[in-house]
Amino acid sequence: MNVQWSIILASNSPRRKELLAGLGFDYEVRTLPDIDESYPAHLQGGDIPLYISKEKADAYKPMLQPGELIITADTIVWLNGEVLGKPRDREDAINMLHKLSGNTHEVFTGVTLTTKEKQRSFYAETKVTFARLTDEEILYYIDKYQPFDKAGSYGVQEWIGFIGVERIEGSYFNVMGLPVQRLYRELKVF
Repeated sequence: MNVQWSIILASNSPRRKELLAGLGFDYEVRTLPDIDESYPAHLQGGDIPLYISKEKADAYKPMLQPGELIITADTIVWLNGEVLGKPRDREDAINMLHKLSGNTHEVFTGVTLTTKEKQRSFYAETKVTFARLTDEEILYYIDKYQPFDKAGSYGVQEWIGFIGVERIEGSYFNVMGLPVQRLYRELKVF
């Protein structure tokens, strides 16, 4: 598909790179160090990654050239009113997977498309239901896959997704970190 912009992905995530490449677009990666990912405490659910994706976009906007479009995104795992972000350490990862075990949670990804002239933001929601996980399964996954760079301490495309995910309602790719079907639609009308 032809697009009228030079597309820039503002992410070092290997999963986002793979998913965007799957759409068939040529793109480049640009990242800034130490972008603030904090958010106001009153925000809930999808409004959190939406806010963060806009803040990221605002950090990149001054360096955009005419004809460039930058994609910024943020993903959270939301369980019973609590954000499960990237784990601080092994113990935090174990605790997160215990919380997710036997429960349904939401994965929200906020995405912002920005050019010099305009900006559009949206978020996608996917509900994920985990089977009850044993301590042995949780420890095996944490120690073998080291999911310390993943929201909620898991990658749905990894072993834990194969054995633990009972049901997904919504975009599977959103759970990986980029709702590519929605992104494609949004890029077509941007």
